[in-house]
Order: sequence, then structure tokens, then C-alpha cells
Amino acid sequence: MNYRKDKYGNELSQLGYGCMRFTSKGTKIDYAKAEREILRAIEQGVNYFDTAYAYPGSEECLGRILAENNVRDKVNIATKLPQYLLRSMKAIEKTFNEELSRLRTDHIDYYLMHMFTDISEWERLKSLGIEEWIAARKADGSIRQIGFSYHGDTGMFLKILDAYDWDFCQVQYNYLDETSQAGRRGVEAAEAKGIPVIIMEPLRGGKLVNLPVNAKRALTDSGKGYTAAELGLRWLWNQSGVTVVLSGMNSLEMVDENIRIASDAAPGCFDESDFALVESVKRIIKEKERVGCTGCRYCMPCPSGVDIPANFHYWNLMYIEGKKTPVRFEFARNVGMQKQTGFANQCVGCGKCESHCPQHIQIREMLKKADKELRPLPYKVLLPVVRKVMSR
Repeated sequence: MNYRKDKYGNELSQLGYGCMRFTSKGTKIDYAKAEREILRAIEQGVNYFDTAYAYPGSEECLGRILAENNVRDKVNIATKLPQYLLRSMKAIEKTFNEELSRLRTDHIDYYLMHMFTDISEWERLKSLGIEEWIAARKADGSIRQIGFSYHGDTGMFLKILDAYDWDFCQVQYNYLDETSQAGRRGVEAAEAKGIPVIIMEPLRGGKLVNLPVNAKRALTDSGKGYTAAELGLRWLWNQSGVTVVLSGMNSLEMVDENIRIASDAAPGCFDESDFALVESVKRIIKEKERVGCTGCRYCMPCPSGVDIPANFHYWNLMYIEGKKTPVRFEFARNVGMQKQTGFANQCVGCGKCESHCPQHIQIREMLKKADKELRPLPYKVLLPVVRKVMSR
């Protein structure tokens, strides 16, 4: 296993265990199966385990496995405060103590504010006294390091990154999301500030494993011997700004394969042919795209606040992945839950964006089509209600 250092010089396995996707047995997590997989990972050097209050049964399962096998001191636990549900310091303290109890521990090694999309969420927490609370929890040792997980655009990520002396952060990042969400720009900005970056969705929930036939052929023909998962993971570990890559492993075979890759990959492991292979696979994946947006952002900022690249990115993903509902949810969460939404229906047709687009995309026309598919009637009705509830 290869290791990378956190902000304070502690060694973290560059492969982390994502505990959101434990196998279920009926309505409950298959504890025995999860135990075998977690212990196999620990035996082979994985020392970073990521869970969250909002993952049903996950904290309890992880805590029980670590306690019953007496391996708590061999690992780092990362879990998350559901800040979007909590409206007082009393509720925050209660939730944190419940997490300690679930995890059967007296401290959390890496504690995250869960699912930021806008800096206004951090400002709200500050008004409640979260900074003083964090300081107190660090002082008594119940929290070792503090960070945040993020879903939103690059600009807002940079604002949150600069808003506090964070110990680490967690972002969705992979070769398809290179210019969306925090993106490469965000990862490199965090590295420049000395802030470790934890990567979630490195393979887009398996989408970069189940590649189109032509992409699989390109992998085979390359002579590299990479699996689809290996290509995606190596692309990440090639970057020095990436500290830990989380994988939602739910089989011993997956654990073993990912550890094999993590024991070999390192910053600079890619050569020109590897980069060319990634670009070839991306081109094949994107053959189903609806619009040829590269995410360059020359069209931005939009005077009316439309996040043009995000609308096109998620519209394309609906067709690349072939599953509209999950992408619509991701779009609603990442674009619709920011303080200022970036929906296409905000477009007033000024045309400024089109004059700057290197791809000469008919942006105004395409935005109308994207909005129609990304926000069907149920989303248009329900999202304002959800926003109102979450902003209380």
C-alpha cells in the first residue's frame, strides 16, 4: 500500500474505504460480509474509512466491526455532520455524540461538514457558533481534524476553501468530472494551500467501470493491461494533489484489485500514452453527448446567473450514463441547492455567451432543450419546496 501525508504529516493509505455501499441482506447491512471485506482491507494496509450520519446503518456497522475485532487504533474514521438538517448547536452536539456512540469510539479522526454546495451554509453554521464548537472539540480530543465535503461549482468551492483554516476537504472528482464541481482547478487550489483532498466517486459510482464496448476495446488494444477501474484510479493517483481516493468496495475481489493498484500507483505514474488512452476512452464515452461543451467556461459568468457548463454537463451525463433520474437528482442537488441557482430558465437570451464560445455552440437554444429534460414538472414543483425547508 502506498501512503500520502495529511496536513500534519500523518500517513494515510491512498486508498480509502467508502462505507456507503455495504451489501444489504434484506433491509439490513450484511454484517458478516462487510466484516470480512473491512478486515481484508485493514490487513493489507488501508487505514482510512469514510462513513456518514446519513448513510443508513453504516456508522453502526463500521463501529461494531472495529470494536469487536479490536482494530480501532489501526484506522482513521471519517464521518460527517448532516449540517443541512441541523438548526442549533444543541442539535449539532446531540448528533455528534450519537455518532460517537454509533461508532463505539471517543473521537473522530476526520470530521466533515457534510455536503456543502454554497458558502451561505458555512456562514449559517458560523452564526450558530460552529467555530467555537470545533475549537472545543479539538481541545478535548473528540475531533482530530476538521473538513468539509462538497457538491457545487468550482467558484463556490474556492470561496469555502478560503473561508476557514480547514484541515482537509472531500470532493467528487474523476476523469469525466475533471472540469465540473470542484474540478481540477479546485483540487490544485487545495494542494497549493496545503489542504489534503479526499476523492469520492472516483469511478462515478461504477459508470467508469462499465464502459462502452468500444472503450473496453481501446483499453485492451492499448497493451497496458489496465482494467477500466485501474485506468480511473491511476488517473487520480497520478496527481500529487490527491491524498486519498475512496472506493465503495463490497467484495473481496474488489478490495484485492484496488489494493493491488494502490500499491503500485504514485504521482507521476502516467506517461503520454496513458493520457492519450484516457482521452480516447473519454471520446468514446462522450459519443452519446447532446452538446459538445468542453467545460472551458469562456461563456461565464452569465449576466443572469445561469451555470451554462453545469447545465450542459448534466444534460450530457443523462445520455452518457443512460439513466436520467440519478443525474437529475445530482443536478438538482449540485446546482439547485446553491443560494443562487444556475438553472437554464434564468436565461434572458442576451447572447453574450455565444460570442465567447470556442465551440460555436448555439447556447441559448441548447439551454432550452437541456432545461426541459433536466427539470421536468415534478422537479420544478418540488425543488422550491425543498430549498425553502433546507434554508430555515
